[in-house]
Amino acid sequence: MTETIVTLVINELVQLITHESKLLRGVHREVVNIRDELESIQCFLQDADKRDLQDGFKTWVNQVREAAYHIEDVIDEYVFHMAQCRNQQGFIASLHKIGRSLKKLKPRHDIASKIQDIKISVREIKERSERYGFNSSEHGSSSSATSVTWHDPRVGSLFIEEDEVVGIESTRDELVSWMVGGASKRSVLSVVGMGGIGKTTLAKKVYENELVKGHFDCHVWITVSQSYNVQKILMSMSKQIYQAKERQIDMTDEIILISQLRKCLQQKRYVVVFDDVWKTEFWEIVKHALPCNDRGSRIIITTRSYLIGVSCKESLSDQVRKLQPLSQDKAWELFCRKAFLSEFQGCCPQELVRLSMNIVKKCEGLPLAIVAIGGLLSTKEKVPLEWQNLHDSLNSELESNPHLTSITKILSLSYHDLPSYLKSCYLYFGMFPEDYSITGARLLWLWVAEGFIKGKKGKALEDVAEEYLMELIHRNLVQVSFGELDYEIDKKYRIHDLLHEIILSKGGELNFSQVLEAGDTTSDGKSRCLSIHSAREDIFETSEYSRVRSVFLFSINEMPRSFMVKLFKKFNLLKVLDFEDAPIDYLPQEVGNLFHLKCLSLRRTKVKILPKSMGRLQNLQTLNVMETPVCELPIEIFRLYKLRHILAHSHDFEIESSLFAMKGVKVHDGVGCLRDLQTLSLVEANHQGVGLFTELGKLSQLRTLGISNMAAENGMDLCASLQNMVQLKVLVVSSISEEEILDLQSISSPPQFLEHIFLRGRLERLPNWILGLHNLVTLGLCFSFLVEDPLICVKTLPNLINLNLHQGYDGEGLHFEVGGFQKLKRLTLKKLNRLKMVEIDRGSLPVLEQLVIGPCPQMKEVPSGIQHLKSLKSLDFYEMQREFVLHLQPDRDKDYWKVKKVTTVRFGYRIKGERYQIYKLGESDLLERLQV
Repeated sequence: MTETIVTLVINELVQLITHESKLLRGVHREVVNIRDELESIQCFLQDADKRDLQDGFKTWVNQVREAAYHIEDVIDEYVFHMAQCRNQQGFIASLHKIGRSLKKLKPRHDIASKIQDIKISVREIKERSERYGFNSSEHGSSSSATSVTWHDPRVGSLFIEEDEVVGIESTRDELVSWMVGGASKRSVLSVVGMGGIGKTTLAKKVYENELVKGHFDCHVWITVSQSYNVQKILMSMSKQIYQAKERQIDMTDEIILISQLRKCLQQKRYVVVFDDVWKTEFWEIVKHALPCNDRGSRIIITTRSYLIGVSCKESLSDQVRKLQPLSQDKAWELFCRKAFLSEFQGCCPQELVRLSMNIVKKCEGLPLAIVAIGGLLSTKEKVPLEWQNLHDSLNSELESNPHLTSITKILSLSYHDLPSYLKSCYLYFGMFPEDYSITGARLLWLWVAEGFIKGKKGKALEDVAEEYLMELIHRNLVQVSFGELDYEIDKKYRIHDLLHEIILSKGGELNFSQVLEAGDTTSDGKSRCLSIHSAREDIFETSEYSRVRSVFLFSINEMPRSFMVKLFKKFNLLKVLDFEDAPIDYLPQEVGNLFHLKCLSLRRTKVKILPKSMGRLQNLQTLNVMETPVCELPIEIFRLYKLRHILAHSHDFEIESSLFAMKGVKVHDGVGCLRDLQTLSLVEANHQGVGLFTELGKLSQLRTLGISNMAAENGMDLCASLQNMVQLKVLVVSSISEEEILDLQSISSPPQFLEHIFLRGRLERLPNWILGLHNLVTLGLCFSFLVEDPLICVKTLPNLINLNLHQGYDGEGLHFEVGGFQKLKRLTLKKLNRLKMVEIDRGSLPVLEQLVIGPCPQMKEVPSGIQHLKSLKSLDFYEMQREFVLHLQPDRDKDYWKVKKVTTVRFGYRIKGERYQIYKLGESDLLERLQV
């Protein structure tokens, strides 16, 4: 990690020397010398973080890191002050020129003095390394292990893949039988065991068992964690039961939420899993939301604490099950599956057997450790030397403490094994709360803004960042928490709680990051990244923040203006300012003083107007005003030539889906000057000539473009611009009204990398150029009212995975012909008001997994041939006619035989906007509704 920090500082010095030579007048040579000294030190640091270090060498590494931080501070402060001098205009500037010159003398004098001190300090650090022989981190390695405190967070979901389920098969089968059989009384099972032993894995496999899925009316999975909010948990339970989005559930107090849940579940057979419970008080509250209704309901609780398990045992039907470590045979089987998954048919080569068995033995039967080490070794060359190296490093870690801390040690090895360029990226997950999922795009943009991404010739920084993320996922350090399907655009990622604890500890040790939570009254003032979780306003009073480069706010209930004033006064050198979900309704003019700012997020705030001072943010790369009342971007943003991403669309889920539910922002003429833009979504067509579209044509780096309020006469101009966007991957085009035609026929050479297209507006016919997009994954046709069957045109698209027709077709029949749609996994047929019949040939849609239909008021029966869809797992009908739904019920048997093999069949009825009440096939509440 220290080597990474030094590299970042060297890169900053190189940029300064190259591009800001005028600013360095008088100290240029000293800055070059400092760069040279750091480069000579850098080679000593490459392996410094791969093992425990002796105190002497560790102290020296810390000194190098602090020196690097100090250099960055001095340079950034100097550039900040010089930028302020340049920005001062008006009355003071008009007095006379010498006034500005005098103001520049002091910063120059200060930096000259500080750089001289730094130069001496760096030289002394280097001499000290030579004096004590710190010419390689190997000289600083220690065989003595240090003690690490382990907080034992939830880790089970780290190994829930089928190839990793070893040693729990019989227990799983026993629990499945208990779930679907046994007493009719509501029963509780507490799964107890040490961290990493597989509690969550077992519970998940029981929960996802097909018998269990079919047996229960309602399914709820809640991850509790150490820090939990009862109200949010109750709301999450409601969300899963009603299949609604969390923000659409009314905020009410705990008593009302509990009452609502009790009422809803009273007549249902439900299964609820509370994963990772840490306090006995939790069960004492939530149990009141789970009625004892004698319908065979089941509750599973996973916990480290046997006492918590016992406290949940309130009747003879309740159980406490303590898990044991894997036997040596099962541990070996699991290790081989992970380490040799793609090679040697899952078997260990003979020359590696002895070393591998020793490694497995040291894992002490803990699945978490086996999976982590096996996954790590799967990336290594299968030769004894590589195995020996890892075996040797494992030895000191595991033998120090054969109990809980061994897990932390093993997971820390995964961190230590990371190349230097991944360490900062990985530690960055510590900025987000436990159990937090972050979208991939947001994460990558943050990494780029922080300077973590090392450029590669011919690749955008965002592409390199994505490679970094994929490598972390491959190493089992990061997992996909949402959007695992191929067609999902906004995938989300998270790390497990145990890894989160390790990262927080490591980040604090390195002065990389700090989290301020409720009750914290001061900050160490040394960390580069600061994450504020429910902290008090006076946290800024007693701390120094000159080092901080990133600020994140989470779970802040209120932010008085004094809080904002202090924030902008204290944090002058920020690169990242993330206000997402913060309770703010304005952005002060002082934001323009943050010269170094690269990423500003106001997502889901109530900010309405962006101040003109934003035009001074010359280094800004990402501006996010999604889901805000902002309706216009100030013309001053056209001064921000480094902008790469502008996100400005909003979607109103409280109204029924329509052309007007999604809105963009107005932009002034001149957007074409932002040549580095990769993301621009959603902007409104201004209908004042072709200026906007001419400007868009200059943005050749665009990857995501969203444009709304399109008129028919703008079609040709937009098409001409699109042909210049050779990097475009995502295109959203929305018309000004449902009657207005989207004319997008005039493209002769469409962007060949297009993966996702969403056309929102009336089409006379499907644009011909779409048929040549061999990389197209998603096609959404909304409010298009096509008269001709679009399936004839798109059925041969070789990589189409997601097709959405939302009022996209105005005909009476759709025919999915044999051989068509060979890769389609999700099909949505929504609000096709004239559709009467859907026919599916045997051999069509061979891999379709999800099918959504409705409302389609003219449809009288399920699609003909639906029984041929062998891969279909999920079938959802929305607002369908009464007779249609009745014919599908098991007791009617008219159409039930066609869908009985589908895992999940559901029916949705609108509550409000895009919120639906969801019923399962055969559910009594559904039948009662149909009788009304």
